[in-house]
Amino acid sequence: MTEQGEVSGRVLTVPNVLSFIRLALVPVFLVLIIAGEDRLALVVLVVSSVSDYLDGVIARRFRQISRLGQLLDPAADRAFIFAALIGLAIREVVPWWLVAVIVARDLMLVVLGVVLANHGFGPLPVHHLGKAGTLCLFYALPIIMIGQAFPDAAAVADPIGWAFALWGVFLYWWGGVIYATQAVRLTRIPRDGQPPVSATLDR
Repeated sequence: MTEQGEVSGRVLTVPNVLSFIRLALVPVFLVLIIAGEDRLALVVLVVSSVSDYLDGVIARRFRQISRLGQLLDPAADRAFIFAALIGLAIREVVPWWLVAVIVARDLMLVVLGVVLANHGFGPLPVHHLGKAGTLCLFYALPIIMIGQAFPDAAAVADPIGWAFALWGVFLYWWGGVIYATQAVRLTRIPRDGQPPVSATLDR
């Protein structure tokens, strides 16, 4: 058993099983949105959010924090964001440019990750602005869905949802630009004398 906060290499843990269940719910969520079953889609999202909370509590309480879990948790969050974006765009509730802007930012980070790996560096820490942007988007799309599921609430839900969405995109890209700037600085370091990543980024 690991110490509190120590990251293990275990795969079969309760938090990881909950994360796999969340990922399995993503296609269900997408199909419900495309079908216009927004209320059922919101129920699935609530179930996912509760399991997300539980897997974090269990991981910390019972010392089951794992490397796989640290990958699965944000992957599930992004999968739900993309599923909501694509489903709502197919129904023309949100414009396709919003999907393109968010996907382009993630593709940029993938490319930067490959470039960093080719220069001998691992992934950079995610900037807090990127996390804030992800959180805004995670709230924005369900709020917009509430306006679709309950038309009487649309007058309140739509402005709030779009405010979260636009701020989320702004913060998402701001964090991405900072990540890109750090990546460029690292790739310019001579290969024969690379300092630690943390030392480079703290300057």
